[in-house]
Amino acid sequence: MLFFSFFKSLVGKDVVIELKNDLSICGTLHSVDQYLNMKLTDITVSDPERFPHMVSVKNCFIRGSVVRYVQLPSDQVDTQLLADSCRKELADSKAKQ
Repeated sequence: MLFFSFFKSLVGKDVVIELKNDLSICGTLHSVDQYLNMKLTDITVSDPERFPHMVSVKNCFIRGSVVRYVQLPSDQVDTQLLADSCRKELADSKAKQ
């Protein structure tokens, strides 16, 4: 749930998503769901020679299970808040045990 909340806070920001098939897609994060499926708008492909079929695509839906990496803008990431949230979630899960 932590990553879902984190990615929801990045809606409207530019991200680069690298897929497991080595395709990197740059675009604006439009939406994300609880399975970390993501919808991007205004996309571009980092290697159009290798993936020419993606050049004409402007919007896409990416299934969360095929994502390898999500590159975020460094100025948009509050690392202190993210670290605190991780610690809180870990403490909550230990308290339930």
